[in-house]
Amino acid sequence: RVHPGETNSSWMMHGLLSFLVSSSPEAMALRDSVVFKIVPMLNPDGVVAGNYRCGLAGVDLNRRWRQPDPCLHPTIYATSALIEKLGTVGLY
Repeated sequence: RVHPGETNSSWMMHGLLSFLVSSSPEAMALRDSVVFKIVPMLNPDGVVAGNYRCGLAGVDLNRRWRQPDPCLHPTIYATSALIEKLGTVGLY
């Protein structure tokens, strides 16, 4: 969830996590064969502040993926770095 107004994505994440930790045979098979890297919310500050599309820095974080600033866009910066790292070791 990047945009605070996207509350439906929080409900989807809740459902996904509830399923993945359940005793369902399908969930158990997935846990045995897949490593999940889950980032449930990329803009918690914007959500708490009640902004509709922006973080606390006043920018739309979806427009910062190419060159995120570690101070102004820390969640995008860290997530981008994680995706890059996983790509270099062949984990996605």
